[in-house]
Amino acid sequence: MSSGTRPSSFADKRNRDSGVPTATASSSSRPRMPTTDGGSFTSKPDHQQHTNSSRYADRESQKRSASNNPRSTSRSVEERRTEKVQVTTREALIARTRSPDRRGATGEKSTRTADAGLKQRNADPRGRDVRQEALPQEKHAPPPWEPEATLLPHTTAPLASRISIPPLASSAPQPLQPKPLSELSLEAQEAVIIEDLLFVFMGYEGQYIRFAKGYNPFEERDRLSGPTWRILPGLDPSLQDLTQSMLRMATHYTALETFVDVQSREEFGSVNHALCASIRKLLQEYLVMVAQLETQFLTDDAFTMHILNVHILPTSHMMYQLYALAHELLKRNALLDDETDESSDSADDFDHILEQLREGGELMPGNMTGKKICKGGVVLGLITKRLESMSGDPAARALLTTLLRDASKPYMTMLNEWLHHGGINDPHSEFLIKEQRSIRRERLEQDYTDEYWERRYTIRDHDVPPQLEGVKDKVLLAGKYLNVVRECGGVDVSLQVKHVPTSFDDTRFLDNVNNAYAHANESLMQLLLTTHALPARLKSLKHYFFLDPSDYFSYFLELGASELRKPIKAVNTGKLQSLLDLVLRQPGSIVSLDPFKEDVKVEMNEITLTKALQRVVNITGIEQGEALQPLSSNQPIENDKNANGFTSLQLDYLVPFPVSLVISRKTVWRYQALFRYLLSLRYLESQLSTTWQTHTSGFVWSHRSSTRNLEIWKRRVWTLRARMLVFVQQLLFFCTAEVIEPNWQNLMTRVREQEKRDKTAAATHGQNADSDGLNNVPSAPGTTRTVDELMQDHVDFLDTCLKECMLTNSKLLRIHSKLMQTCTIFATYTNWLSRELEKADPDLSGAHKPPNMTDEQWRHFQSVRSQKPSAATATDASFVDENGRPAVGGGGPDSARIAELFDVIKKWESNFSRHLQILLDALNHYAATETVVLLSLCARLSTANQGTEYAGLRSEEDGSVL
Repeated sequence: MSSGTRPSSFADKRNRDSGVPTATASSSSRPRMPTTDGGSFTSKPDHQQHTNSSRYADRESQKRSASNNPRSTSRSVEERRTEKVQVTTREALIARTRSPDRRGATGEKSTRTADAGLKQRNADPRGRDVRQEALPQEKHAPPPWEPEATLLPHTTAPLASRISIPPLASSAPQPLQPKPLSELSLEAQEAVIIEDLLFVFMGYEGQYIRFAKGYNPFEERDRLSGPTWRILPGLDPSLQDLTQSMLRMATHYTALETFVDVQSREEFGSVNHALCASIRKLLQEYLVMVAQLETQFLTDDAFTMHILNVHILPTSHMMYQLYALAHELLKRNALLDDETDESSDSADDFDHILEQLREGGELMPGNMTGKKICKGGVVLGLITKRLESMSGDPAARALLTTLLRDASKPYMTMLNEWLHHGGINDPHSEFLIKEQRSIRRERLEQDYTDEYWERRYTIRDHDVPPQLEGVKDKVLLAGKYLNVVRECGGVDVSLQVKHVPTSFDDTRFLDNVNNAYAHANESLMQLLLTTHALPARLKSLKHYFFLDPSDYFSYFLELGASELRKPIKAVNTGKLQSLLDLVLRQPGSIVSLDPFKEDVKVEMNEITLTKALQRVVNITGIEQGEALQPLSSNQPIENDKNANGFTSLQLDYLVPFPVSLVISRKTVWRYQALFRYLLSLRYLESQLSTTWQTHTSGFVWSHRSSTRNLEIWKRRVWTLRARMLVFVQQLLFFCTAEVIEPNWQNLMTRVREQEKRDKTAAATHGQNADSDGLNNVPSAPGTTRTVDELMQDHVDFLDTCLKECMLTNSKLLRIHSKLMQTCTIFATYTNWLSRELEKADPDLSGAHKPPNMTDEQWRHFQSVRSQKPSAATATDASFVDENGRPAVGGGGPDSARIAELFDVIKKWESNFSRHLQILLDALNHYAATETVVLLSLCARLSTANQGTEYAGLRSEEDGSVL
């Protein structure tokens, strides 16, 4: 035979690798096409003993022939027979002196070799006789090496390989080791190296190309990094470099095969599963290419190492791109040695664990629970980032585009379900929207932080794909709106969403998000404004909390005055609720026509308004939603000992879902704060009005005393009362007419405009409903405002009212509290002043009628005085502290008593004037720096402080007293 013929043992090895029994070595045998099934490790030879092992010595004198094109049938038969006789004879001799070839990587057992030998012996009796003569001489033959394959335990990856890894070639017995490369010719070396490369390309060791010493195929971390290869010594340098360059593709294939098995586990999420499925499809095509290369190697005499290298260049580039992407994902998952220190959303995992524990679940078993797994949007972000960086490489761009399209399909399914049904089907916590199922809408009635709306659905900021970064807020709101409408029965979840994009590269992707957002917003807005009558609810709140109108409430205060004067512990709330219900149903009142009057409730708050507001405005470094939390069960509460029903009265308002999203507990607390403030001003105004009535109708005050100093003292008391009344009335008018009413009108203007838009949009949508179909998402109506904007407008309205009413500034609160306290004490001690005036006036304290009093007046005064208690009362021991409380001695001459009365009124005047001036200075400052509307209040209150300029007059009066 000529010197280029390849031994037929290559075809036999390929057939054994593909699971085809070895054919008899007759002249009519042809090499078969190998199968491409690479799923089982046992189907590829690793260290199988070759029957015709001595053929490697004759590679220089042999030549590969195309199995499909034999030259001549009779001639070929004769040559084959001659070759067989010679080979069989040599094989019988070598069996005792030389080691045969090793087994293939499939671990095929020696039974196939025995069957092949048996068939050869049946075809050639001479060969059988020679072998039978040689067998008795093998007295000390080594035992056969028969490695076995086992099944690996199940994992959460359903398609992962369960066949055990073949043993290393270095562990094979010495008789199975191949002939050294140095003993082979250049052409034979090229033939055996090509054959080995075909095995190595599929991740298995060849006869001369084996795993490096530091690589352990039984370690998952080593397989994920990819094996390094070593070539047995003796290979020609012209083939060495080319072989080394091609081995990189084999490294990438082995790493990718392990990557697919690992990333397909359940805990890595559906996006990783889809990515692995796409990579697995590419690996299958890769194996088909290897099979085609093997066929060409077996059938083409001109197939060389360089041709092999040219054929694999595009595929090698593809495998490198896949390997680089997989390597980056593995680093993010901390599955390689070079773990990254990138920030992870550990709070997300912590919340997920708490969520499972609340629902009665258990922690997930396995070693991946405590790690931050790279999944969902992070995986899509990595692919997108690589796609942007490789945009100049057409092949890489096409590959990464395909991977991104396949990996994003399950993510887009979750996105469409969220956008069009308001539901989340995310068992692996990889969607950009995180749901906390433990937060339910039933808690809206007790929750002051509005967790249902603000924390039930939140965005995983670290897991948002780049394609959704610009519209993530719309995605969140669209699902939240639809979720609310769905809970109210407004969304048919049984309808399937049609004609929606299934990948990020779809041109309709952004339109789908925008249209779904507009549709969800329109649905919820119509539900709030029309079905649940939100504008009517807001007007009802204004009637009750802003006392507009206040006719019913004045009547309520008159009916419940006896109960409201009691200390807070003794107030009967049930009785007050009955009185309020009676007043609200009184015919002729505006609120009697209110359909929501049943939702108004009476309750008592033991904390004073000033303390509650100071606790709020002094809070710093709090979490979202806790700024307006009025009570805390963990902190001690200092109740006001002097609190009564008037100072502790507040209203509550019950709001059903979904209106409670707009009128939430947080906003109801703001309404309550404004109500208590307005109520305190009205109550103080009524007290000062009662004081005015006493000063004008009381005989003690209306009598013109013969003592001039007493008349001067009374005028100072009347002036102070008038200044206090002006202060309270101007403050009340400012809060109601210049703060609440204008802001209220602005809010209702926005609500009415939105209501008109919704009616127009609903009519337009109704006309197009037949043509659009049920599953088509309507387009955005243009300038439509969102539900969140409406909610924010409501909150801004209340915050503006609180700020302009000076309830959010701690300094203004303290000054205002001092002034209110001074006015309250003055009004409270009016009766005491009347008694002290009667004692100090010699015309009224004597037993004889004064000359400036008529007989009728004297008789009336005597009758009134006889009904009063004795002069020696406990009030004589009263005092005046730094807040202006009176302190006058019990007895003494009239001049001393009058002097003490002047000291009392002087302290009250000084206290009121000083704090009012401090308030005016603070209002000027904050009007210039923060709220300009305070300038109006400053101008109004300045009239009440004109008495501070009477210092000279007061000195003259003091001198006259002395």
